[in-house]
Amino acid sequence: MIGEQLLMSFIASAAFAILFNVPKGTLVQCGFVGMFGWLLYISLLKVPADPILATMIASFFVAVTSQFFAKMYKTPITVFSVAGIIPLVPGGLAYDTMRNVVENQYDLAVQLAAKAFMLSGAIAMGLVFSEVMHLVIRKSRL
Repeated sequence: MIGEQLLMSFIASAAFAILFNVPKGTLVQCGFVGMFGWLLYISLLKVPADPILATMIASFFVAVTSQFFAKMYKTPITVFSVAGIIPLVPGGLAYDTMRNVVENQYDLAVQLAAKAFMLSGAIAMGLVFSEVMHLVIRKSRL
């Protein structure tokens, strides 16, 4: 099962990179960034860790890996981070939220929406923390 998840997260990240017209030479790396981010996420869930914390740590890892690949391949960080973060985005949860709104199940919809917002915020926090740490390390070297 974990192999299937890793393959699908690789395909999802690489396919999303194609949609964003990233350079063809970086498609495989975009897939690996997403795959390793998802691997870290599901590994943390098995610990067991809180899904929000696992999402934040995995998005931090995706951002750090994206910075590494950006320097290595001399491309913008967003090429790797946007494609790599796709497996962590709570799209299914957002869909379930809207489905419950349409079905007039507002109590469940509010719970799911809150969880989707928290997961989205965790993704943003992981990306921001990575950038802040990168800037602090860069300024300390000067």
